[in-house]
Amino acid sequence: MPRDTLTKEQIVLAAIELLDAEGVHGLNMRRLGAQLGCAATAMYYHVRSKDKLVVLAADHVFGEIGLPDLEAIGWREAAAALARGAYAMITRHFWLIPAMSTHIIYGPGKARYDEHCLAVYEAAGFTGQDVEHAAATVLMFVMGAAQGEVAESAWRAQLRRAGADEEQDLRDTIAYIAETAQRFPRLRVRAASAMDAATTRPTDAAFHFGLHALLDGLQARLATGSTCHLSKGDTA
Repeated sequence: MPRDTLTKEQIVLAAIELLDAEGVHGLNMRRLGAQLGCAATAMYYHVRSKDKLVVLAADHVFGEIGLPDLEAIGWREAAAALARGAYAMITRHFWLIPAMSTHIIYGPGKARYDEHCLAVYEAAGFTGQDVEHAAATVLMFVMGAAQGEVAESAWRAQLRRAGADEEQDLRDTIAYIAETAQRFPRLRVRAASAMDAATTRPTDAAFHFGLHALLDGLQARLATGSTCHLSKGDTA
């Protein structure tokens, strides 16, 4: 593909496809160029570096999150919808959390999401920095809740890059986890069901439990008026 017909959007979408399959470590400009049918130098005309491309790709996937209509639903339902959308997006793109640990992710996609989050928590009744704190707290929860599924996807991508047998490695890992659990009574009684769950896609039950508990806490702070700012070293 000649440089003058190649677009930045085409490069970003192709990068996301490669990132979804291989993760950040599997992305390189030469391989991406081969996927697009162009020389790596043609992409540098549109994107300065791999790091810049990772930022563009990460910002783009934030744009996948649907924005609930605050005129039609209450703040809590809107907050839950945003959290569910972010969770689904992050688990689709397992490379995003590792990318956020090494890159400053920002752009129109992330700004669009942040703006709507702020609107939701303002509508709830939070003021000042508490608006930002509420939005940040929910996003941090979402990222933490997605970490297990993200880690498994990243692990599988690493095995693929190494040419390993994913399913055999998974069986070996599950067996090791079960063997280790036998030493701990509370884990031992849950080992059998945990082994069955580990061979299937993880459920979202823990995510929904945690999300509702977190929103309960935010709602309680509003109800009691305890949304004052905490100084460094203070506790809630």
